[in-house]
Amino acid sequence: MDIKEIGGPFILAPLAGYTDKAFREIARSLGADAAVSEMVSAEGLARNGEKTKALLERFPGEDRFIIQLFGPSDDPVRRAMDNLLEYNPTMIDINCGCPVPKVVKTGAGSALMKNPEMIGKMIKAIKERTSIPVSVKFRLGWDSDSINYLEFATIAADAGAEMLTLHARTRAQGYSGKADKEAFSALSSHFRGSGILIFGSGDVFSPEDALSLMNDSGLDGVMFARGAIGNPFIFRETKTLMEKGSYTLPSTEERITTAIKHLDLMIRYYGENVGCREMRKHLMAYIKGIPGSSRAKNEIGQAVTRSSMIEALTGILS
Repeated sequence: MDIKEIGGPFILAPLAGYTDKAFREIARSLGADAAVSEMVSAEGLARNGEKTKALLERFPGEDRFIIQLFGPSDDPVRRAMDNLLEYNPTMIDINCGCPVPKVVKTGAGSALMKNPEMIGKMIKAIKERTSIPVSVKFRLGWDSDSINYLEFATIAADAGAEMLTLHARTRAQGYSGKADKEAFSALSSHFRGSGILIFGSGDVFSPEDALSLMNDSGLDGVMFARGAIGNPFIFRETKTLMEKGSYTLPSTEERITTAIKHLDLMIRYYGENVGCREMRKHLMAYIKGIPGSSRAKNEIGQAVTRSSMIEALTGILS
């Protein structure tokens, strides 16, 4: 698969509760080559769940949209396909990495690392219905005693996956510890020359992290997850560093201006009440580290209207 089919090597990763259409729009405007939806329940989609379908709405002009499904088996995936294809995704991604207990206990997310044969069946269920590319996002294994990412990835590739993204931690690690950089290199080497795109995720908090990961491990690209929260500028910075060898950090003014733009998109798409409530976590991240932001954080934590949030944000500049 050619990297151009998904726009390029720098993608906003799926993040439950974060990568809605407002955040995706901000990230794309700042250089993300593509973005992934929040994880979508295959069962919920098969049942025409309104909350599930709301996750599949694109922002105006969103031309590259990867939809991530989660489920315990090929059965709900197969039943969800009619509804899924109505949204014409650029790529369909299968979540085999989420470590959250409520997902894992159903047999979905990183629980699939204990059942590698199932990922082959899930991919085939999609391939039976469409030629849209399929990707898989997965972990090293369930725990340190069951590292099986190469076996898992091989099954996925044999079933027809065109892209593989490794979060180089086990499910037991969650988001703690360090990502295993040697695993990225091993995965890349294993599939070199296969035509399958190999991406990495985990501990990518700066442009330097992204480029060193790609250069050292031979990866085709990177998915930015936690490193993009409150810092969508990381996409622009990484591209600038790759092209010119250096980059400029956003000013405080740009960070505030972008945060307000993000807030306004949230309100436009979800209404003032929901938009402001859901925006709090983003705003806290946007202003993290800015001198004098402590008071603003307290005010944002209590704010329920656009005007009160704007007042808190602009107060940082005065």
